[in-house]
Amino acid sequence: MSRMNFHSSPNPAPDAEPAATALAGVRVLDLSRVIAGPWCTQILGDLGADVIKVERPGAGDDSRAWAPPFMCDDAGNPTGESVSFSACNRGKRSVEIDLSDPAAAALLRDLAAQADVLVENFKAGTLARYGLDYAALSARNPALIYCSITGFGQTGPYRDRPGYDTIIQGMCGLMSFTGQPDDVAGGGPVKAGLPVIDLMSGLYAAVGILAALQRRSRSGRGQHIDLALLDVGVASLAHLGLRFLAGNGAPRRHGNRLPMVAPSDAYGCRDGRIMLIVGNDQQFRKFCRAFGLAQLETDPRYATNEARLAHSAELDGHLHAAFASRTVDECVRRCSEAGVPCGPINDVERVFSDPQVQARGMVAWLPHARTAGSRIPTIASPLRLSESPVVYRHAAPDLGQHNAEVYGLAANSGTVAWPVPSTEPAPDTMQR
Repeated sequence: MSRMNFHSSPNPAPDAEPAATALAGVRVLDLSRVIAGPWCTQILGDLGADVIKVERPGAGDDSRAWAPPFMCDDAGNPTGESVSFSACNRGKRSVEIDLSDPAAAALLRDLAAQADVLVENFKAGTLARYGLDYAALSARNPALIYCSITGFGQTGPYRDRPGYDTIIQGMCGLMSFTGQPDDVAGGGPVKAGLPVIDLMSGLYAAVGILAALQRRSRSGRGQHIDLALLDVGVASLAHLGLRFLAGNGAPRRHGNRLPMVAPSDAYGCRDGRIMLIVGNDQQFRKFCRAFGLAQLETDPRYATNEARLAHSAELDGHLHAAFASRTVDECVRRCSEAGVPCGPINDVERVFSDPQVQARGMVAWLPHARTAGSRIPTIASPLRLSESPVVYRHAAPDLGQHNAEVYGLAANSGTVAWPVPSTEPAPDTMQR
């Protein structure tokens, strides 16, 4: 693993609990697994909520077993945790509860009676078998906000189908306009490099929960949030979906080009590639001056965006020639000085060495649960709240790390303060 001099996040110290966190005092039961639900609850935890992650005894969240790759500490030593699990579960408490055990299900109902929010991503109807559905839990706790995240929602002909991110990327149309055209070598539908539907679903779920909390502050009542990954994918079609609904046909694949702006594409330089988008005629004139292309500035074929689109192939030929002999840094500098949007196409190593990323503190280091004195990295929240900053309590928990204290919550009536992290390593019960 390449070791880098990451800058720490400007956010509060990992164990700090600022009195002014936005969601201080909000308790969340997280019954979700993998990405969408855990991403939602991690956002809520960063904002100050107490997130209790309910996991299967002995196995836990499916993503605990999605390894390698494993996490490494600040000395480069593998720690045994799955990168996939660690990315979505910092700051949470982990408790093992077997939902099929009647006594354990009763314990979970007791926890739900004290909770503000419950997030789950079981197939529609599953939790009703254990008396853990919204109707049952809200009868005892009318203020409960209950968020169900599924592939296809609680209604409709597909409600019983399982749905993973990539399946939904295909079904929602995203893949149909992602990638190169069919007549280009390697052309055809392509999935996004990240599980974008899962991540957007987590964001939408968090937004819905925040809206429900605001509504509850006025009405005193919770509500059920029914969030479907397919709905999120369709909603996220945005202007490309509206293009079709407005009678302009379905969008096609254009590779890295924007079909409504020219020039806009990925261009090769002497030592890498850049992404360039010239958004208007004034920017095009500035671009031509920055690269000594006066003949293009005065050519009527390139005078307007519409004209440039009509002659984009010829225009791209000039740009490829202008960039090929120059470095990425020179091209980005010339564009930036001229006020033309341009940036390098970075690999992830270059992302985390970028001075802007470092200046914004997009890496934080959290104490490791098992090894005193060691730390593991996390990618920081992008939220910079001036009055209620985000907080990172600790790294993703070991399986069942907080069993005793969470069981105590159900057995006793009161809430407890966030525990001081133990100096003893947690039992090594994580599925590998």
